Amino acid sequence: MPDLFRTIRFRLTLWFTGIFSVSAAVAFILFYYLAVQTLQDQIDQELLDKAAQFSSVIRQSGMRGARNLAVIESKAAGEKMIFFRLLYPTGEVFASSHMSYWKDIQVDHAMLDRLMENKSPVFDTRMMDNANKARILYTFVARNAILQTGITMESQSRLLSAFKRVFMVAMGFIVGFSALSGWFLVQKALSRVDTITRTANSITGSSLQKRVPVTGSKDELDHLAGTFNRMLDRIESLVSGIREMGDNMAHDLKSPVTRIRGTAEMTLLQGESLEEFHTMAASTIEESDRLLDMINTMLVISRTRAGEGDFHFEPLDLTRMIQAACDLFTPVAEDKHIAFFCHVPGRFEVMADVNMLQRAFSNLLDNAIKYTDPGGQITVETIRKNDQVLDIQVTDTGPGISLQFHERIFERFFRAESSRTSPGSGLGLSFARAVAREHDGDIQVQSSPGNGACFTLTLPYCNFQVM
Repeated sequence: MPDLFRTIRFRLTLWFTGIFSVSAAVAFILFYYLAVQTLQDQIDQELLDKAAQFSSVIRQSGMRGARNLAVIESKAAGEKMIFFRLLYPTGEVFASSHMSYWKDIQVDHAMLDRLMENKSPVFDTRMMDNANKARILYTFVARNAILQTGITMESQSRLLSAFKRVFMVAMGFIVGFSALSGWFLVQKALSRVDTITRTANSITGSSLQKRVPVTGSKDELDHLAGTFNRMLDRIESLVSGIREMGDNMAHDLKSPVTRIRGTAEMTLLQGESLEEFHTMAASTIEESDRLLDMINTMLVISRTRAGEGDFHFEPLDLTRMIQAACDLFTPVAEDKHIAFFCHVPGRFEVMADVNMLQRAFSNLLDNAIKYTDPGGQITVETIRKNDQVLDIQVTDTGPGISLQFHERIFERFFRAESSRTSPGSGLGLSFARAVAREHDGDIQVQSSPGNGACFTLTLPYCNFQVM
């Protein structure tokens, strides 16, 4: 039970019941006071009608006629229902109906004073010793005659008491009905939250395929279910990427470690000269450098994607950097019998981390040479998109890339099947894109199988001069 009291179901039901009950109570109270006022207005009007009748009789028959009317009206209505007193302005009684039942009702001089002051009828409500109420009227029926008349409110009191009993019974029913209906509605509304909870509880590291059903109602819970499903899609994609990255990392790290261990073991078992041990040490250092470079590249990519990249920006002559990189890779391309063209008109200046951007651009050139067959061609050119953005295109005549891999090649350790035979870690393009985006740019690829590839490095520049 304590757990039930802390649930949203209980609290929503309590709020629903409370609001519904308070609204019903307010409606009943307003209706009760409206009924009280209506009954009182009816009694007041009846008393005024009696006073008008007395005024008319006095004008026609004098005070004797008024005395007779008081007795006749009292007997006709019932002596316990109504009484009449005729008073002088001083409060002295000179005629009345039978007053044995009304002995508790005396002349109230305060009411007389109000009547004398305002010259308009004055009403008063009095409690009698028998616990009944009476409505009293003081009004002039002649120049020197005042009528005090009163009607018992016993029937109205019984009616209002019955109304109160009905109100209490109805409120009990309303509270019970609102609690049950509120619980049912809340239970139905939150049942989909239970579905989301069960789905979340059923998800494990090895099972991410379950999704919350979406009803199509487009309500808040439907939006929540859709958001939750999209979150699961992202988590599943992330976990899948982590697993794939782990597998690729294990594969790519295994090879140099295996070579280091194999070289060391062979040297220890068969090595006889100092030169062989020197060769083993050099090979170990080379493989260790490859491992360290791979790990450092991974760290740079991870920190950059997390917004924690350690970049130092300064003005850079981009044209000079591109030409220097092309000059560096031209001999490598010629050795492979690949035509290498570099067309960079104008002088572009950017704010960049020199080492990071040089390394990213070098990765693009290295990939182009690596995957272009002898006799092929590589072209590097710059294209001004507008006064703020520059495209650096590296186009090759290699085997091309399938459309399905256009985005995946920028993932860490991903390598298409056609590139598995080529040396590399699968981090170059991922690193290049991370660096480009840290410079408020990007890298995109346009390619199709058999038609080469065009990698476009987009960067914002701050200055341009015609060369």
